[in-house]
Amino acid sequence: AELRKASKRMTCHKRYKIQKKIREHHRKVRKEAKKRGHKKPKKDPGVPNAAPFKEELLREAEQRKQRLEELKQKQKLNRQKEHEKKRKLEAKKNAAKIKEKAEGKESSGKSKGKTEKQLNKNSKKWFCRELNKVLEASDVVLEVLDARDPMGCRCPQLEQAITCSGGNKKLLLVLNKIDLVPKDNLEKWLNYLKKEFPTVAFKSATLMKDKTMEQFTKRRARVDLSKTSQCFGSKCLLKLLQEHGKTQNKAIQVGVVGFPNVGKSSIINSLKGVRACNVSIARGVTKSMQIVHIDKQTKILDSPSIIADPSNSALALALRSIIDTEESGSADVLEGVNAIINHCSKQQVMMHYSTPDFRNTEEFLSLLAQKRGMLKKGGVPDIENIAKLVLCDWTGGKTSYHSQPPGSQTPPPYLTEQKIAEMQEGFNLKNLEEGNSNTLQALKYPSPASSITFQSAGMTNGTIEENKVIEEGSEWKNRGRAKEEEEEEEEEEEEDDEEEFTESDDEQDDGEEEENDEEVTRKAKLGKQQTTPANSEEQMAEGEHSTSLSFSLDKPAEEDDAYDFNTDYV
Repeated sequence: AELRKASKRMTCHKRYKIQKKIREHHRKVRKEAKKRGHKKPKKDPGVPNAAPFKEELLREAEQRKQRLEELKQKQKLNRQKEHEKKRKLEAKKNAAKIKEKAEGKESSGKSKGKTEKQLNKNSKKWFCRELNKVLEASDVVLEVLDARDPMGCRCPQLEQAITCSGGNKKLLLVLNKIDLVPKDNLEKWLNYLKKEFPTVAFKSATLMKDKTMEQFTKRRARVDLSKTSQCFGSKCLLKLLQEHGKTQNKAIQVGVVGFPNVGKSSIINSLKGVRACNVSIARGVTKSMQIVHIDKQTKILDSPSIIADPSNSALALALRSIIDTEESGSADVLEGVNAIINHCSKQQVMMHYSTPDFRNTEEFLSLLAQKRGMLKKGGVPDIENIAKLVLCDWTGGKTSYHSQPPGSQTPPPYLTEQKIAEMQEGFNLKNLEEGNSNTLQALKYPSPASSITFQSAGMTNGTIEENKVIEEGSEWKNRGRAKEEEEEEEEEEEEDDEEEFTESDDEQDDGEEEENDEEVTRKAKLGKQQTTPANSEEQMAEGEHSTSLSFSLDKPAEEDDAYDFNTDYV
């Protein structure tokens, strides 16, 4: 039933009071107007009758009015014509674009510059192109890793491309978000990674000096600036890069690369000390190469994120692929959250979100939605929005979780001892260790009990070459299609079985039909006994529906109206 509009009726006392206030206000306004001396403009008296040439003056006034009206009409017509021309041009352009798409014409190698302009900035090919520009232009490449899952943030294709490039390019690993990991775990990871590449511990500043940010801090005085505005490890990293530049005797360009939401742009902002690059919780905000000058000798190049390969596991795709939580479907996000929760300890997840015991991910999300008051009409938990929120917490800097480094140090095949020595050349490793120890001492860390233990899926494969990029939407859609195809095949097989079963029944006599009925009922009984209590109610309902269908098929036309006592218990 629709709710009625609220009544506008009120008590007489209230109404009279409002009227009195209005009268007082008007009186006040009139008094102020008198003081100001503001009077109403007097009406034009017109030409007096005694004035000579009165008729001529009136005619001239009318003529002026007519001219002004004509001018206005002409201007209006001119505007309309211009609008029509613009519309026609736009329509022609749209028609040409539609024709090109329909014909599928692609410009040849002669007009490569035009095709570059036509590429959409949100496309994966554009991201790959911009990333390759950064890799080619940079002398030192900083691969940014999330300290919560460093191995999952490493891209073997990128590391191989840099180490085997042949030039004097160096690769540095930057462990970002170290304030979200227990101290012991962080030390283990630093000891593990420094054996392969020089590694810098870093904590970037999230709130930088900006006009909008200043207003935000003024409004809310309780912002904890120790967590937001301070950065740790920036001096160590800058010193390392400047010393490397002096050894090269030239100005160096430093490229910052990594998967989405590892904190590439926030590292550049904290090194610069000002908000130079856009930063957001959403993935894929940086869409093109951006140059930031730090000093005369160092330039930093911000790059778009690496695109995760569709062949990766569901966990890697959930945390490392560019999924827009607002635009992507609920199935993508739900599958991602399911993969994350399956790789964590259940008790720690329950402790962190303070939820009761749950059997599966959907139940966990429904419990969390009820706890946080995210409900739809009729009190139904809003699972889609709560799943998006959980995924943003895990990829952003809210949730504290940590993964353990591998037990044995086995470097990838492209990293030989010679390559490791080449990558460490030109860097003062003693100063780097001192800087890392200083940053570790300065920071506050979460306790191991409050941090969730997480099973990493290993290195994440990425696509760097533009030719290998698949532009068929998200990786999740491809998986969904494969599942749908499998379901369709199963349904077809079931239909074929049912058809064969009905044909054999039609050929048999009435006596044989009764025997078949008894056999089917026995099978139904056995099926019910075999089903475990863990099966869901939906599966039971489907079984009942299928058995009832088989009985309706077996019965002849004469027995349709009569009640069959054999099928009573099915």
